[in-house]
Amino acid sequence: MATEQLVDGHGRRIADVRVSVTDRCNFRCQYCMPAEGLPWLDRAEVLTFEEIARLVTLLASMGVHDVRLTGGEPLVRRDFPRLVAMLAGIDGVEDLAITTNGFLLERDAAALVAAGAGRRRGADGRSRAGGIRFNVSVDSLQADRFYELTRRDALDQVLRGLNTLAAFPQAHPIKVNAVALRGFTEDEVPAFVELARNSAYEVRFIEFMPLDADHAWTSDKVLTGAELHTMIDALYPLEPLEREPGATARVYRFADGRGRIGLINPVSEPFCGDCNRIRLTADGRLRTCLFSLNETNLRDPLRSGASDPELEQIVRDAVWRKELKHHIGEPGFVQPARTMSAIGG
Repeated sequence: MATEQLVDGHGRRIADVRVSVTDRCNFRCQYCMPAEGLPWLDRAEVLTFEEIARLVTLLASMGVHDVRLTGGEPLVRRDFPRLVAMLAGIDGVEDLAITTNGFLLERDAAALVAAGAGRRRGADGRSRAGGIRFNVSVDSLQADRFYELTRRDALDQVLRGLNTLAAFPQAHPIKVNAVALRGFTEDEVPAFVELARNSAYEVRFIEFMPLDADHAWTSDKVLTGAELHTMIDALYPLEPLEREPGATARVYRFADGRGRIGLINPVSEPFCGDCNRIRLTADGRLRTCLFSLNETNLRDPLRSGASDPELEQIVRDAVWRKELKHHIGEPGFVQPARTMSAIGG
């Protein structure tokens, strides 16, 4: 049953939730975690599928119609396709997406596509075709450099998984994401541009953000979207596409019509002004910004028998306090204690 639209104290309508299903990951990317990994949550601390579905149902009733499943690496969560099928059937969930490193896609692509193949009913009552959108993280197309960054010799397996997924027409459009690191990504640009022009994938570069476990981030390590645009445009001219409200990416098509490139610039060109996103961590904490220093515990009230109206009020109170912006690069900026893998991208 639909209720009043979820809004924050700045008048922004919240329509997107990023749900982390696990903090565990099978990679050790340098921009995220140390080589030895991080302490994982105990299994009892992690939300069950049924708890996730209840919270997503509640949020969908408040107009949060876009749901992205993340990690850690979501595909390492046992029986993950079952959760996807549960969420795909929730009234009001209009857009369901998964962000993955692709390592297990060769195994799971068919099951994930099947899990999203039903029909979902939007908040406006109209039936919408099923299907899931996929973002696959690939930071290099060279095996040795992929290993350098992820600390895993896994590029061939990731590319096989990507190709397996691409064989399903209902899985498209598929986006390939690369974190942009100064001194590393410049050499990757030509290969990614050719991938975007000679495949069905939309390649997107994401500026390096201060969410690494080593807290080694500095602004001079950020390869900005503007710099990437200049490099790509010099290879093949780009034409901008209109940015949708709340979108994270500035999307460009190649002037000759062959492919698209996306640039996500949270550091150099923040898109906080019309941010419509909230996040739910694997242990049931609601975060109103990727860089929040405070979280709201939904798991304990959920497990203590809170009613849906009680949970709704907790959510509304927390979202009303959503930050106006993230303050990266400003004096006094404090990096959150959780890393990207523990928050959920």
